[in-house]
Amino acid sequence: MQDLFDDLIDYLKGIWIKRRYIIIATWLICPIGWLAVSMMPDVYESQARVYADTQSILAPLLKGLTVETNTDSQIALMVKTLLSRPNLERISRMTDLDIRANTPKEYEEIIKELRENILIKKTGGRRQNIFTISFEDETPDMAKNVVQSVLTVFIENTLGENRTDADSAQKFLKTQIAEYENRLASAEARLTDFKQKYANMLPDQYGGYYNKLNIAKEQLQIIELSLREAKTQLQSAKSQLNAAPTDSNSAQNKIQTSNSIKTSYDDRIAELEITLDSLLLRYTDKYPDVVEAKNRLAHLEKQRTKEIDDYLSSTSSNDGGSLISSQNPVIQQLQIQVNQYENQVASITVRAEDYRLKVKELENKIHVLPEIEAELVALNRGYKITKQKYEELLNRQETALLAQQADETTNKIQFKVIDPPRAPAEPSGPKRILYFILITFVGFGAGIGLSLLFSQLSPVVTSTTQLSKATGVPIFGMVSANENLGLQKWHKKKTIFFIISNLFLVMILIIFIGYFLFPNAIQAPLQRIF
Repeated sequence: MQDLFDDLIDYLKGIWIKRRYIIIATWLICPIGWLAVSMMPDVYESQARVYADTQSILAPLLKGLTVETNTDSQIALMVKTLLSRPNLERISRMTDLDIRANTPKEYEEIIKELRENILIKKTGGRRQNIFTISFEDETPDMAKNVVQSVLTVFIENTLGENRTDADSAQKFLKTQIAEYENRLASAEARLTDFKQKYANMLPDQYGGYYNKLNIAKEQLQIIELSLREAKTQLQSAKSQLNAAPTDSNSAQNKIQTSNSIKTSYDDRIAELEITLDSLLLRYTDKYPDVVEAKNRLAHLEKQRTKEIDDYLSSTSSNDGGSLISSQNPVIQQLQIQVNQYENQVASITVRAEDYRLKVKELENKIHVLPEIEAELVALNRGYKITKQKYEELLNRQETALLAQQADETTNKIQFKVIDPPRAPAEPSGPKRILYFILITFVGFGAGIGLSLLFSQLSPVVTSTTQLSKATGVPIFGMVSANENLGLQKWHKKKTIFFIISNLFLVMILIIFIGYFLFPNAIQAPLQRIF
């Protein structure tokens, strides 16, 4: 540690011996540097502060009705893209900076200068969107104009971005709606043509093919069971009628014509005629229920005619064909029951035949109807999907239209200029005082470096320790120089000259600093004199 300290002392002594290089370096660097800094043109800085208010009163009211956008992210994006090439060109045109450029290269230099000198900072913290826009230029008015142009472009781009997005969304939605509308019309046309082609084969309220077939078979089983029951009852009634005694001697019959005979079919025929009239009011003659009702009515009338003929043939007499009937109420009741059971059997037979035809018809279409139903299901599925998407697009269009109208009537982002840009009265730069001090340190640093360099190139022994290290010979004593040699006076003169030189440089530095530090006290009188 002591050796290191001794070496440091030797280096300092060597620099002191070669201190004339400090004088040379400082006088070569400092005055020239100070003069260059003093001749630098003044720079004027203009600033503006703007507040972007994203807490719109309309936002809570329109929540869920319109498209919600992240306004903070939108503002941050606008700040990042504000210094893009198109915006810088627009600013140059707004401030007439482009007129200064005579060549494309000069115009590029102007764009580069704008990009480097326009500063945008967020000064309100994370939750407060307060931005400071600043710009430096040689003329105060140009600095103000540039800041004003940047502020205008920033506000217009932020507000215009919403309208551009809304227009793009509306255009896209209209295109998609038109496309889905055409697809929906095509699907509807295909579905209509298919239903018209297979109108009598499509599923109805009773379900599809297999449901119809199962229902028809179940109804056929029920009707066949009812037919067997009716036949059994008819056979039993006929057996009882044949076993009952007849009384033809007291037979009296007041029947004159067949129209005066009241049969068991009259009430059913009347009811069926009323039903048929009601069906004809709503349907055509080819409707299945109308056709079935007509068939049953014809069958009942045929049975009624047959019953009358049977009755007249069984009760006719040999003396001129007068009608007679038994006066026994039991026989009369049995005869009525037989007639009723016969009519019931006939009616059920007709129904059974009709259901047999339906079952046979459905069984014959077993390879055709399922394919038709599957195709119908596919058509309905495609139609429903297209219709659902079409309705969703219509809802989206209404939402986008409402959002666009809300943006046009009131903006989600309100800009409030806190401090408008002003033309500065005093220059903001360059920082000459700082440059003066920096150049002073550079000058003295260069002088010290040169002194150290020359002290090492042509070293001078300044201590016995240094001499002992250099020669390897121990030193036992030291003899001081005699005053008659004049060395002490010479060194003293060198020191005085070094101090005077540095003091003079400091005085020049003070003059430069005072000239720019107190412009009203120094520059104004000089301007009046010169």
